[in-house]
Amino acid sequence: MTAMQGKVAFVTGASSGLGAETVRVLSRSGATVFGIARDTGRLAQVFAAVELGAYAVADVGSPQACQDAIQKCVERFGGLDVLINIAGRHQMRRTESMTDDDWAEDLAVNLSGPFYLCRAALPHLLARGGNIVNVASIAGVEGQAYSAGYCSAKHGLVGLTRALAVEYTSDRLRVNAVCPGGMLTPQIEQFSAPENPDYALILRSAAPRGMMQPHDVASVIAFLASDAAAAIHGAVYRVDNGKGAG
Repeated sequence: MTAMQGKVAFVTGASSGLGAETVRVLSRSGATVFGIARDTGRLAQVFAAVELGAYAVADVGSPQACQDAIQKCVERFGGLDVLINIAGRHQMRRTESMTDDDWAEDLAVNLSGPFYLCRAALPHLLARGGNIVNVASIAGVEGQAYSAGYCSAKHGLVGLTRALAVEYTSDRLRVNAVCPGGMLTPQIEQFSAPENPDYALILRSAAPRGMMQPHDVASVIAFLASDAAAAIHGAVYRVDNGKGAG
């Protein structure tokens, strides 16, 4: 596959799960990939199999770290064609038990980080006619129990995607979002419900065809990031194994 040949792609949350699989899919498609995450060891493992790429440890909740990471990518590879915001955080809590820190962390990782990275990347993406793929969630288009912070942030990320799509309609830039359903990733394996939950409410988020593999979503992200999706702008793609069908 050479759908991304010659493209430079920046991927967050690149050390595991969907982020790591997206790095692999993009690399196999010919892209040069720059990845960031907070876990150096796992980043090194992922990028050991990447033909053209580099990585850096960065916290997406820090505006300066986001700015610095984008700059490192551009300096290393001469430009930027694709920004893919995947890094996320989801811890289920009863809303009345959420602390100020819980709320702030949900917003920092799931919404503020993507904004900081979009802001830093936009001049470089505009210069090369690039694109942004924001990975939200089905929680960005519907409600989920015990997930007030996560839902709020992911709805915000969908809104950010649409706002940028409208603002840059006349420019050489595409902006789209992907809203995955449940995937078999390390994050879901660490799932913990709040004390005495109503599991019927939690199961409302389950897809009729069951959990997906990261590759099922990574392949859609890679498509949207490629020139094959040149006419797709401002779209919000549900990749949810039938959850949204009704």
